[in-house]
Amino acid sequence: MSSVRSIVNLRTHLSRLGCSLSTASPSRRGLATAKVPSETSPQTLLQDKKHGFGFLRSNPRPAKPRKLGVTEIRGPYYSAYGKRHLQDVLETMSHHIDGLKFAGGSFSLLPERALVEMIELAHEYDVYVSTGGFIEHVLTHADVLNVVDKYLKKFSMSLSYPPAFSLFPPDDWLRLIDKVHNNGLIAKPELGIQFGAGGDTSAAELEATGQSDPFRVVSLGKNFLDAGVERLMIESEGITENVKTWRTDAIQEILKDLPMERVMFEAADPKVFNWYIREFGADVNLFVDHSQIVQLSCLRSGIWGMADTFGKVVSYRQ
Repeated sequence: MSSVRSIVNLRTHLSRLGCSLSTASPSRRGLATAKVPSETSPQTLLQDKKHGFGFLRSNPRPAKPRKLGVTEIRGPYYSAYGKRHLQDVLETMSHHIDGLKFAGGSFSLLPERALVEMIELAHEYDVYVSTGGFIEHVLTHADVLNVVDKYLKKFSMSLSYPPAFSLFPPDDWLRLIDKVHNNGLIAKPELGIQFGAGGDTSAAELEATGQSDPFRVVSLGKNFLDAGVERLMIESEGITENVKTWRTDAIQEILKDLPMERVMFEAADPKVFNWYIREFGADVNLFVDHSQIVQLSCLRSGIWGMADTFGKVVSYRQ
């Protein structure tokens, strides 16, 4: 079977620090980020033709809101950090960052004040916030309808819920997507070919559980897009992570039937995101660790790369 992880990307309407995280309006904030005020997103040196390095060749990035070349970064998970480190990341690289994802329920371990500060900071730079896969834990509760309602009312970030762990029928996922949208949030499903996928699962365990056909991912993806989902995340497990040989055939099958601007690939490994840029160009949507944002952005811009991409990532645009 395939794993399906649905992330809910919520529009955060946060009250002042110390208050609950809840949405105050049914309007939804799209995954394509809105334009950032100039004072929080100064021109980069590569953009500055008058005083910077604008005389050098580089690939112009689409302006926010982006549909292509979208980059989502991982929040605190493999390393702990808060608003001060995030401030450094956003002050220097916000032009290149579209989303911030809290993986593994990490946000629930933070004091509420610290979490609110990080969310508000991200939104200052018009970076959307995602809760990652925590809703998969929420869905294991007995009184699931009531628990999901409480969860959606409490949170103003994104949540995720993969059938890799919670074996829902497809129609149940569509109902949950409707529920999320009706709460003024954004549903962002995560799909994959590896059953039982998870960042802390060994390669041997994943291999023993088997994989699904990419056709199932495509079929579910089409249903989710028809239900109003803006963008799908494709999990790396079973494709480029915890495998002996990369399943590049699965990636090609997915992109044969799903539009690239509606898909994002998990690629939190330099060799992996280098391959995606090499194969699909600078505009492919990618999820990476926050520590990799500079390296990925150099690659997208065409100013650096590995042996097979250095000097070869080009574009034809204004």
